[in-house]
Amino acid sequence: MYEDHERKLFSSFEKHEEFSRNQAELLQLDLTVKPSKDQQAEDQALYMKLVYTLDEYQEQSYLLDPYLEELVTPVVERLKAYTIEFLADRSRQASSSRMKCLSGLLYAYTKFRGYKTIIRFFPHEVADLWIVLGYLDAPDSCVQIPSHWELRYVLLLWLSIVCMLPFDLTQFDEDEAGYTASKIESVTKNYLSNAGLERESAALVLSRFYSRQDTLDRFSAFIQWGQDILSQSPTLFTTIGLLHVLCEILKSGPLELVQSRISSFMSLADAVDAKETLISNTIVRKLRTKLISRVGLRLLPGKAGARRAKGRFLTGDSAAQQFDMEEETIDVPEEVEVVLEQIFAALQDKDTLVRWSAAKGVARIAERLPAELADQVLETVLGHFAIHSMTAASLYDVPAIAEATWHGACLACAEMARRGVVSVERLQELVGWLSKALYFDLRKGAHSVGSNVRDASAYVLWALARSQETASLAPLASDLARHLVTVSLYDREVQIRRAASAGFQEFVGRTSLFPHGIDVLRKTDFYAVGVRRNSFLVAAPQVAEHMEYRPYLLDHLLDVALRHWDNSMRRAGAESLRRICLVDIETLGPAAIKRCVKLLEATDNSDVHGGLLGLTELASAYKEIYSGEALDSQKRKIFQYLARVPESTLLGPRNEIVTAAACDLITQTITLSEISLGVYSSVPNWRKLIDFGLKHRDLAIQEAATTSMGSISRLVDCSSVVLLSFTLIRELKKGSPTSQRSLGRLLGVIDYNSFPSCLPQAIEALLGGVNRTAGPFENNVEARQTCYEAIPLVLQNFATDLSHHLSSDVVLSLFDALLDGLEDYTVDERGDIGSWIRMTCVNSLGIVVETLITRAQHMSNFESYLPPSKYHESIKGILKQGVERLDNVRQESGRTFLKLLSLPPPDIAGPNRWVVQDSDYLRGLFVTDDDIGWHDANWLFPRAVKILEVEAYRRPVLLGLIASVGSLTDSTHRPVSASLVSYVQSLPLRTTDSQKYNLSSLTADLLGHAKTNSTVNSVVIPILQVFNVLLEGDAFRLFENDLEGLQLLQRLFAMVSRYVDRVKNVKRLHQSMRVVVHLLSFKKMYKMCVQALPSFLSHQYPSVRSDTAEFLYISLQSMDLGRDTDEAENVLLETEW
Repeated sequence: MYEDHERKLFSSFEKHEEFSRNQAELLQLDLTVKPSKDQQAEDQALYMKLVYTLDEYQEQSYLLDPYLEELVTPVVERLKAYTIEFLADRSRQASSSRMKCLSGLLYAYTKFRGYKTIIRFFPHEVADLWIVLGYLDAPDSCVQIPSHWELRYVLLLWLSIVCMLPFDLTQFDEDEAGYTASKIESVTKNYLSNAGLERESAALVLSRFYSRQDTLDRFSAFIQWGQDILSQSPTLFTTIGLLHVLCEILKSGPLELVQSRISSFMSLADAVDAKETLISNTIVRKLRTKLISRVGLRLLPGKAGARRAKGRFLTGDSAAQQFDMEEETIDVPEEVEVVLEQIFAALQDKDTLVRWSAAKGVARIAERLPAELADQVLETVLGHFAIHSMTAASLYDVPAIAEATWHGACLACAEMARRGVVSVERLQELVGWLSKALYFDLRKGAHSVGSNVRDASAYVLWALARSQETASLAPLASDLARHLVTVSLYDREVQIRRAASAGFQEFVGRTSLFPHGIDVLRKTDFYAVGVRRNSFLVAAPQVAEHMEYRPYLLDHLLDVALRHWDNSMRRAGAESLRRICLVDIETLGPAAIKRCVKLLEATDNSDVHGGLLGLTELASAYKEIYSGEALDSQKRKIFQYLARVPESTLLGPRNEIVTAAACDLITQTITLSEISLGVYSSVPNWRKLIDFGLKHRDLAIQEAATTSMGSISRLVDCSSVVLLSFTLIRELKKGSPTSQRSLGRLLGVIDYNSFPSCLPQAIEALLGGVNRTAGPFENNVEARQTCYEAIPLVLQNFATDLSHHLSSDVVLSLFDALLDGLEDYTVDERGDIGSWIRMTCVNSLGIVVETLITRAQHMSNFESYLPPSKYHESIKGILKQGVERLDNVRQESGRTFLKLLSLPPPDIAGPNRWVVQDSDYLRGLFVTDDDIGWHDANWLFPRAVKILEVEAYRRPVLLGLIASVGSLTDSTHRPVSASLVSYVQSLPLRTTDSQKYNLSSLTADLLGHAKTNSTVNSVVIPILQVFNVLLEGDAFRLFENDLEGLQLLQRLFAMVSRYVDRVKNVKRLHQSMRVVVHLLSFKKMYKMCVQALPSFLSHQYPSVRSDTAEFLYISLQSMDLGRDTDEAENVLLETEW
């Protein structure tokens, strides 16, 4: 339920009325009454409904602003009313659960809209002070319950706003002077060491308490308390609470309170820094950074920032942009320099939280400094970029530790730019560093670091667009446009592509300096760059149409994308390179090839892989433009570059991606002339490479190598190629299990249509490969699967002239092999691995049938290639798989069946013989507008049982349903059982129409199938489960007074009660016993069932005895047998079975 609302966008608070009703109902509950369990559950459900509604609107919380006062005020008033009631009569204890709901709702509001917004609606009268303070201090209130942290949090927020009222606290003192102030201080300080949110609200209370005129003198004692705490062994949470109080006071406390104690603040910060256990915590370092930043701020006057422009007006009115830039003489205290040094160090902290706090501190202090000093601050920040770059030859040689430094510097620059502190003179240097930061991506093990640096650099550029004059940005606009476009299209991370796109949009909207800005922005907007594939393959080629951006995009692809550490990025980059080069292949192609070739000579496998991918895609681009001799010439030029990659690299044990890419390059560039040259080819080892790939254990390399063989087979007769001789097939058959998988793939991709002399040998190898009893792959399911996948590929190869190349006997033998694959139920430690074969055969049958039927009019003897009987056998097999127990098998079978159901009949005489029986009836069952597949058992089985009405497909569907009833998966077993019971209950006892199904026929079919396979437990046990399901559903009640029906039940009884002592399978015994017990309810079966039960109760297996006793006892209690069974029940209950 919580996932649904994440994608919703609202235009208003649509649930206002419902929410108000629910809240009013919650507020009407009597807090002093302890609810029952049921009432408590109802209260909790009502509360959760309110919280869920707020969560639903969390991303658009502003929509509730018009309603906040009317929603929040009643909740606070209800809390206040109870508090007053409790303080007047301490016996009026609140229900813990209801108080938690009330305070939880109030906390949910603060989480939803922020405490600063919600606190405005709290009551803040003078009389409220002792109301909230008294309840907080009461030892028997709900505040003292540890789990009621929400209550403590909202009460402390309430106290914080009451503390701001301008009244003298001494007027509340009765006996002892200063009692009220001491009570507020003591109660609140207790919560500073808490781990929960109440610590934050307590810090807020204390900061406002010490900022009062009548309590200023107490702050010195608090400072001393803090120093004493830090001098000992302070707890982490106490330190965080202390720092939080100090930060709040520095933010909003009176100037005289702060400036007189600057040294105390700094000494506390130093004391925290000296404690290793404290300073290692991220929150402590963040608060310490915030503390010293605010110390620096309070040392400076607040005027300078007002003299600077924080942003430009979109109106372009120059008069409106003029600010008084006259600098006053400002005495900058020496402490500010100390503060800045510490903040600069924090900019390099390992945690983003600390760096972000330091960045804001630097910018705020610089904003208050004179322009000259602010420029020095910016210079120091820019110096952070050079810390790790002085000895680096390029950005990729920068150490990974530089990530934190660069990120902190970028954040500081962004905050300074946003506040208008960046001078025009520094723009050139700043943009130069940002141009590097946009591409900061350093390899670190199996991943990279630097995404946060790239994100922050885009943020800086976005801020510059908002704060700088157009004239200042004009000289830099062209470079900025190209960098931002490149990053928005080609960065690996979606958030950075979108950040760069946002920066580009800001520049276009505010400066109009970028070339073709509006058009490019339309192609690289938020949604266009949201999906990497769309960004690389659609948006980038569109942007490359503009000459101003094309060279930069190509440079990035060739220098960065093709060398990227991520394999998927290299592949996407190569595809993008092809699409861009297609714009002007004659000019761009040779230059791109030259640079890709340089990558082949690199020592890093990633570079070699990228170079091979680039050449492969460029060869594909030439195929789209050229043809004939011109194309062959270009392909030969590219093919020869493969020789530049050392053979040790191509065939290396850990260079799988390079090997696969080399095979792909051969696929795209191999020509007849190169094949004819043999050992004198420009790449002499290309045959060795393919041979190595075919036998490799990696599936990707096998697929690439077999695809290469497919390309070769289109150029030369495969029988003349050494690699495709009988020797290779023999080697693959006897090779390792992984290399055996290549045989099917290889035989499937060969172009037999051009050179059919390989065909008989290939067909023989395929038929032998799929033989699971005596074939070479009888123990290798994956190898058999690839052979099954190859069968439809071979037939599709000859689709246009099938009868010329293949006889009907060969096609039927292949068809029979696919039908046989539907019966593959191989099981090993991985589970039902035969399902891979069955899914493949279902899909292959669909392809073969569709291929033959669509080409029927071009075949003179179509019926011999696909007899109607074979067609309907395939339908039966597919439907059987479609109602079995595995979701993925059902889904594939359903997809294939619906495809065949919608297939038009062949264009020959008597076409209706190749139409699904009762196709209209079946379309009505399964062709719906619902976006639900056959994998959904609840949707499928109520429809699937109705296929039993179609006589032609009755038996296979029944067998499939039997298998599903025997499923161990509850999500399958329950729906199929319920659907089968419902269907059987609707059947008549018998019918005059032989084609209509009836109860007697169904029972006879089940018994007949069980008798035929009486020794096969995997068949008999599911059938017994079906009988038990139907007996439990009372589906055989019509048999009670029917002679033929009773005879069928007697046959069932004879099957389950015969030779009980000889059966060794416990599951079969359990199911047989259940059938006997169920048959007790039939009066004419009662006696024989009673006589059969002792054989189960006295069985040699203890589990059979105990299960029989237990099941019989439960059944006797629920059955109405018309007899007294108390004595039997007592025996069953008291005996140790």
